[in-house]
Amino acid sequence: MEKKRGSFSGGLGFVLAAAGSAVGLGNLWRFPYLAAQYGGGIFILVYIILALTFGFALLTTEIAIGRKTGSSHILAYGKLDKRFGFLGYLAAIVPVIILPYYSVIGGWIIKYVTIFVTGTQAEVANNSYFGSFIGDTFSPLFFFMIFLGLTMLIVIGGVEKSIEKISKILMPILLVLMVGVSIYVLTLPGSMEGVKFYLLPDFSKFSLITVCAAMGQLFYSLSIAMGIMITYGSYTHKDMNLSRSVVHIEIFDTIVALFAGFMVIPAVYMFNGEAGTTASGPGLMFQSLPSVFNQMAGGRIIGLAFFILVALAALTSSVSVMEAIVSSIMDKLKISRGKACAIVVIVSLALGIPSSLGNGVWSNITILGMDFLTFFDYLSNYVIMPIVALLTCILIGWFVGTKVIKDEVTRNGEKFRRQAVLDVMIKYIAPVLLLIILIFYSLVQFGLISM
Repeated sequence: MEKKRGSFSGGLGFVLAAAGSAVGLGNLWRFPYLAAQYGGGIFILVYIILALTFGFALLTTEIAIGRKTGSSHILAYGKLDKRFGFLGYLAAIVPVIILPYYSVIGGWIIKYVTIFVTGTQAEVANNSYFGSFIGDTFSPLFFFMIFLGLTMLIVIGGVEKSIEKISKILMPILLVLMVGVSIYVLTLPGSMEGVKFYLLPDFSKFSLITVCAAMGQLFYSLSIAMGIMITYGSYTHKDMNLSRSVVHIEIFDTIVALFAGFMVIPAVYMFNGEAGTTASGPGLMFQSLPSVFNQMAGGRIIGLAFFILVALAALTSSVSVMEAIVSSIMDKLKISRGKACAIVVIVSLALGIPSSLGNGVWSNITILGMDFLTFFDYLSNYVIMPIVALLTCILIGWFVGTKVIKDEVTRNGEKFRRQAVLDVMIKYIAPVLLLIILIFYSLVQFGLISM
């Protein structure tokens, strides 16, 4: 059993690991199509405003809770107020649900990397290929297990020796690949029309739905309300400049999201028009983009670079999700990291196999009209996470007091320039926004309104 709790070596290690958690599939495929669907520049503006207020408040709060308590989320809430101890267990459910289906999607990405490596990318340009692949029984399961295994190998190595070192290697590679692919796409003839479509605001598409979509994206982008940032906060040194680290994470996450749009939107717009850019979910990444790469000069190299980039981003995110679960198990059961990883893998296989087979042989089995993967995604991202965030705001804003967060941020004498923003957001604005997003996505899911 580990006698000493793991920790990051310093502020840079923490920022890169936290940014690695934040930069995942949500940034690379969800942000571009949402921006295209909800008004381009106007969606981006709304997203940035929310990131600097709503996102900042929740991100700072979670990291401060983790550092103050020195515990993962399963124990941290109870240390602040015993009446809210249940919230740690509720938050712990989120990564348990997310990791299996996220690893299934990660497996799909690994499969596409192998396709571009072997030079058989022409076959995936056919719109029917993706459906045939995920509908198969054994191939998706095989790649799911590979992705889950890679995640486990990194997590089992520990915080500083593995997670931090891998983040320090993968995040710079990810940035270089992203900038390189973006530059290449922007040099293609006709790409500027796609850039205009992506960046110029279309005010006719602005509505409450735009705001809700941007808020929903923040949960994906910043890894909030799933225990990850509390866990990572518990690994930071007490002398780390917390507010500066939060700013760096925000900047890193926003830049990656914007660059993802530059990679995807101009290329898809050139070949598939506006309809192609707003394709949601797997359709954009696994159908529209492979078709684009097949038509593009040097498409095999660009496609390979893109899917390697997505695989790296997915891996850094899955590592943070698994670490949140492993840390909770270690804190609660007082067992070794290796044993905790074994438990997580077994549970992930139990939930991941239905998520994979739900697209094929088990497609006739649904929950509330949804296949397993879609149901797990809805339950975690649109139900439990907003509830956890809402209850966190109530705990800090109305029971413990925001002074707890201020004291943790300023413990080393550093200035807290956005203190007033945190106070107002946590106590008043964020709870209202979270209630709106809970109601909104419930109405969407049950077909009472459409996005």
